[in-house]
Order: sequence, then C-alpha cells, then structure tokens
Amino acid sequence: MKALMLITGSGPMVILTSFDSVTHPELLKRLQAKGIERFFAHEIPLDLAEQRYGGHYQVVLHDLHESDDLRVLDYNGERAFGLFRLHELGSAIIYDPELRAA
Repeated sequence: MKALMLITGSGPMVILTSFDSVTHPELLKRLQAKGIERFFAHEIPLDLAEQRYGGHYQVVLHDLHESDDLRVLDYNGERAFGLFRLHELGSAIIYDPELRAA
C-alpha cells in the first residue's frame, strides 16, 4: 500500500493505493474516472499518514465500499496540505498525458 498526495487542478488530496506506482496505467484510469487527468504526486510514508490521520486512516483502509486499488483518504485540500510539511513528502512525480504523447 502507498499513500500519495496528489496536487490537482482542484487542490491537494491524499489517496491510498495498492499499485506500485502512481503512473500505473490502471491507477491512471481510475484517477481519470474521478476527473483527475494530470497532477503532481508526492509519496507520503505510510506510518506518517497513519499517524496524522489517526482512526480515519484505519476506517478508510478497511472501508468495504471502496476499491482496494484506490481509496481517497482526504479530499479536503486545505487539511491535506496542512497535515504534512513539504520536507516530509517524497520527490515530485509529474504526470501530464499531453507531455507523454509528444
């Protein structure tokens, strides 16, 4: 499982995913289905995400209504961005399908 902060056109959000990469084709399809076509992503250490979100992390992790492949941990961009210091995030991964097609 990975925790990722995605910075999208509508702001930051935090997701949990079982995919090994944020650019995995199946994960990109799931994000696109949610209206997310391009983004900056930063990996968050799982233990840090669990610590910052507390019981909410466990609820989302065990929510049977969501796919194991993609679970939204936090869609409130202000809260998501405020919970983590920039130096705690992994290196930026930039995804823009137009750049890949060029």
